[in-house]
Amino acid sequence: MKKQIAALLTAALLGLPILSGCAGTDTAKEAEQKSEEKKSADQKAADAVAELIDMIYVQKRTDKTDAQCIEAKEAWDALTNTQKKLVEGENADPDYFGRDTGDASKDDPRNQDRIGEKELLVVSFGTSFNDSRTEDIKGIEDALQAAYTDWSVRRAFTSQIIINHIQSRDDEKIDNMQQALDRAVANKVKHLVIQPTHLMHGAEYDELVKAVEGYQDQFATVKIAEPLLGEVGSDATVINESKEAVAKAVTAAAVKDAGYTDLNAAKKDGTAFVLLGHGTSHTAKVSYSQMQTQMDVLGYDNVYIGTVEGAPEETACEAVMDAVAGAGYQKVVLRPLMVVAGDHASNDMAGDEEDSWKSIFEASGKFDSIDVQISGLGSISEIQKLYVSHTKAVMNE
Repeated sequence: MKKQIAALLTAALLGLPILSGCAGTDTAKEAEQKSEEKKSADQKAADAVAELIDMIYVQKRTDKTDAQCIEAKEAWDALTNTQKKLVEGENADPDYFGRDTGDASKDDPRNQDRIGEKELLVVSFGTSFNDSRTEDIKGIEDALQAAYTDWSVRRAFTSQIIINHIQSRDDEKIDNMQQALDRAVANKVKHLVIQPTHLMHGAEYDELVKAVEGYQDQFATVKIAEPLLGEVGSDATVINESKEAVAKAVTAAAVKDAGYTDLNAAKKDGTAFVLLGHGTSHTAKVSYSQMQTQMDVLGYDNVYIGTVEGAPEETACEAVMDAVAGAGYQKVVLRPLMVVAGDHASNDMAGDEEDSWKSIFEASGKFDSIDVQISGLGSISEIQKLYVSHTKAVMNE
């Protein structure tokens, strides 16, 4: 009898690990299932926000836009930190709401009413980078307001995508072109002067002119001033006073920020400056070639013009890099040839991704050092004065 009991106890004891192992496996499976369900729920919540962001990442404003901007931000705020990292859509990513670009409260949307009969409307493409918007765009607007105290300076952006981004993230409402012109009409403005902050007579400038055409009979006078580089000209050899002023101003700022006394000192130290513009397929792309001509005429041998889009061809990254290396320069300073130092400057020029200009120059192994200066043209006082002079010229016509 004792032997039978012992055998049963032994069997029972031997079975315990097996039973315990099964229970442990079940618990692990349950935990794994819960984890997968949590991940699925997190992704579903993130995907819903990505869809809302994509809905406002559009160039056309509708009667639903304001509500959609609020909905997208509220949905983002409701996400956990884990869920926010999972946001990914056609245009959506965690940086849309999560990236810190500075204090938006330092900006001024300049959309006030009851402004008098004379309005100076400053039209920009726009930027969602708060610090850049304040330093570059607001810097130009402030300079114009200081120069023309009897005119009310107002703002319009041509990018609805950027307007929606700022509105949804920072609750700052900036007028698009139609809103700004309608506001001017409602305010009974009689004399309207429009100063574009655009670099050249490109697609954005053309769209601006077209938008204004429908409002010509709403004002006693409507005048549109020149963009920063002035008239385009027929070929790469055509330069003008505006291009010369911009070339001198941006080069002086770049040399100073790099710590050199003058451009010649930088040249002796083996340093070249690459000024990076947007680039365009518009016929106005010749403006970039003209800026290179202007640098050559000024004797700025170690200053090169490039473009993000590589249009015209000689401004493409590989072409510029080969030219700089071929001339024997070992050090390179990258700086925007853009009114605003926003997304293109921070990412396409200075980003850590392998396709940024900084990364490509570094990966080439042709240079000892690559430095970046993230500063827009709009923050340079001499550039601001040039806009003031363009406004004065059209006012005096």
